[in-house]
Amino acid sequence: MSYTIALNFEDGVTRFIACNAGETVLDAAYRHKINLPMDCSDGVCGTCKCHCEQGQFNMGEEYLEDALTADEAAAGKVLTCQMVPSSDCVVAVPAASTLCKTAPEPFVGTVTAVNAPSDTTLELFIQAEKPVAFLPGQYVSIQVPGSQGMRAYSFSSRPGSAELSFLIRNVPGGLMSGYLSERARVGDQLTLTGPMGSFYLRPVQRPVLMLAGGTGLAPFLAMLKLLAEQGCEQPVHLIYGVTRDIDLVCVDALAAMAAQHGWFSYATCVADADSDHPRKGYVTQHMEGAALNDGAVDVYLCGPPPMVDAVTGWFRQQGIQPASFHYEKFAASAAPLQEKIA
Repeated sequence: MSYTIALNFEDGVTRFIACNAGETVLDAAYRHKINLPMDCSDGVCGTCKCHCEQGQFNMGEEYLEDALTADEAAAGKVLTCQMVPSSDCVVAVPAASTLCKTAPEPFVGTVTAVNAPSDTTLELFIQAEKPVAFLPGQYVSIQVPGSQGMRAYSFSSRPGSAELSFLIRNVPGGLMSGYLSERARVGDQLTLTGPMGSFYLRPVQRPVLMLAGGTGLAPFLAMLKLLAEQGCEQPVHLIYGVTRDIDLVCVDALAAMAAQHGWFSYATCVADADSDHPRKGYVTQHMEGAALNDGAVDVYLCGPPPMVDAVTGWFRQQGIQPASFHYEKFAASAAPLQEKIA
């Protein structure tokens, strides 16, 4: 038996490793040629201290309190030299991947389809050679064929599948947009590197509010697919905002999700004043009190920079401090900027 451990480095790189039963995370990482920070490896110095964000493990008692205090342990801090997992785990490592002699891993995928659900959105489908592990919400960098350019996109597909999908903003004159719109063919080989990013779904322990703008819907589709597979005991509400009616994509998938799972609900809104949509305006105008749960809510936000700035400013103005607040802002031809506010 072995467990899958996601090592999240502070530069956004994630490496997945297999940890054998009874094996420490530190030993498993070294076996995978990843040099996690360490000095004594005996639970004395505290150099290997990390944070376990989810999963079950046994720390035993063979370490000094100077290395890991009771308060730190209660807050989820671990010593990887003593941590023996009893389930899959996500471990945040307070060091850059390069310092641990590791890096994102490239892999090859084959284009199976390119769709254009609207004139501003492209949908890319890729078949990988084997299932791809990532945390729902993370992204990969894809090399644009015929160039050295890389573009970063969030997965919209289910984690652990070899069938990958992405929602991509169709940017006039854009490097990836031009390839997908004009030259892409079924069977093309693409090189992807990742997964990466600190914007991903944490364990759902309270109501969740998801706020998506445009193609920022992609990571939420991945999150919802995982929750639908695992089950969810907390209400999850998604508000999806776009500029024009035609920009609303994948709404059928959201409707099907809501029909099948009582814990999920969603609302869409359109900013264009000439829209025929029943809900006009921006997501901040449709964040109802029930979805905010008096602040006892985990908020996830993904969209273009103006939307992210508007939402974060709205929370400040309202004096609302969510239990946790994770956001990702993206712009064309740039890697996403990911942040945890609380």
